[in-house]
Amino acid sequence: MVRKIKAKLVLRLRSEGLTGRQIAAQGMSRTSVAMVLDAADREGIGWDDVAALDEADVYARLFPGRGEHDSVHAQPDWEKVHKELAKVGVTLKLLHGEYVDACHSRGETAMGYDRFCKSYQRHVLVIGAASRVGHKAGQTVEVDWSGKTMRLTDPVTGQAMRVYLFVATLPFSRYAFVEPALDMRQDTWLRANAAMFDWFGGSVPRIVPDNLKTGVIKHPAEGEVVLNDAYRELAAHYSAAVLPGRPAKPKDKASVENTVGNVATAVIATLRDRTFATLPELRAVIRERVTAYNAEPFQKRAGSRLSVFEAEEKPLLRPLPAVGFEISRWHYGRKVQRNGHVVFERNFYSVPYANIGGNVDLRVTDTTLEVFAADQRLTSHLLAPAGVINEYRTHDSDLPDGPQYRQWDAERVREWAARIGEDTTTIVNRIFESVPVDEQGLDAALAVLRMTRRYSAARVEAAAGIALQSRVRSPRYAHLRPILDSNQDQNGRRQPRFEPSVWEEPAGYVRGADYYAGGTR
Repeated sequence: MVRKIKAKLVLRLRSEGLTGRQIAAQGMSRTSVAMVLDAADREGIGWDDVAALDEADVYARLFPGRGEHDSVHAQPDWEKVHKELAKVGVTLKLLHGEYVDACHSRGETAMGYDRFCKSYQRHVLVIGAASRVGHKAGQTVEVDWSGKTMRLTDPVTGQAMRVYLFVATLPFSRYAFVEPALDMRQDTWLRANAAMFDWFGGSVPRIVPDNLKTGVIKHPAEGEVVLNDAYRELAAHYSAAVLPGRPAKPKDKASVENTVGNVATAVIATLRDRTFATLPELRAVIRERVTAYNAEPFQKRAGSRLSVFEAEEKPLLRPLPAVGFEISRWHYGRKVQRNGHVVFERNFYSVPYANIGGNVDLRVTDTTLEVFAADQRLTSHLLAPAGVINEYRTHDSDLPDGPQYRQWDAERVREWAARIGEDTTTIVNRIFESVPVDEQGLDAALAVLRMTRRYSAARVEAAAGIALQSRVRSPRYAHLRPILDSNQDQNGRRQPRFEPSVWEEPAGYVRGADYYAGGTR
């Protein structure tokens, strides 16, 4: 049903030059797409007319009561239009403007540009002629892997490594791009496509690949095309649609097939006697050869690929996204630890504290790590550099009540001691007074304070008072721990074991000097 399809999206794709079949290939019903297009033609509604409307309003304009409406637009002389299009520089856009001016001068209603183009295509089908409309500038890029390969040679061992060539071309200008790669895996395919758009300096609405698995999962003779999710994500990043050529139909992407053959001569053959050790070295030389290839003059038309691209096609390319496309990897079901962090490659990244104990999914690119709960993005971090382990990446906003993780210093230690009691504070202050640098006393002071994890704060404070009564000016952990272990703090404040006792006069029988002097017994 038409209500299950986004009519506004259909009109936008058609305004970008996609046919009904190509729009349906994006995952829509061909019948529904045809109904929307037919309704738009009947009403003379184009993308410019509905760009500011929502889906419901667009549907209401296309299907008012789902009744048929007779066109009130003046019909141009299609035979004349077909003949004029054969002339150099004449386009449907130019002819439509002249048609609109003529209608206004006669007081007639003119059809929109979208309907004008569609009506011309219908006229061509009726009369059985070939359409004058060929490749449009800035609309399509065709991509493929070259069947011919190159190689790298290890200068030490002499071992050769195969190099594959990714080839892309803009059909209108035949402007080409070539990227070497060591494999044809998914990540390599995506990186090559991203490098292609950077080379062109812009993007186009349509990408026409072959039916390789890194781009297309299934392309049945009937039914919908199933695209690779990663490739669909890349196309969406560049506001493009993937329209793969039909299986065993190389003419669907004839431009890139022709360019692949030319690359074999312009790049592979001319470099056949040279040896390359690294991929960057080979890439630099290939870019030089492709630049020269694009600058070569056409044999049967004026200019070159470069001149046509610069003058006519590059101004029509869409601007590149502000942020470059990054290839991502997903890691599912990672548990958030009690400290509010999730672990990835032995490093720790904070997650909003409400998710502690739950499972989250990680989307990792070359530079960032994003945390998701279902479809909700929770937070993101810069990825820790390769080789770094046990590093914490923490956002204060992810922690309860602001920042909770502070570096230990003398001020923070004194704050903890003050919460225990005056005698404990005195011991901590004396520890810091006994060292030339505060950092040297941190370990000793913390050892005293951490006894509250085993004993209560009241007992530690009592033990501190007993220790301060001794002759030791700066008691430490070694002085307080025996007091607590022997429960002296609970038996009253007694004199510590290490305090010397008061001297008393010795008692008992002692022989005198007369005994040793030989006196009488």
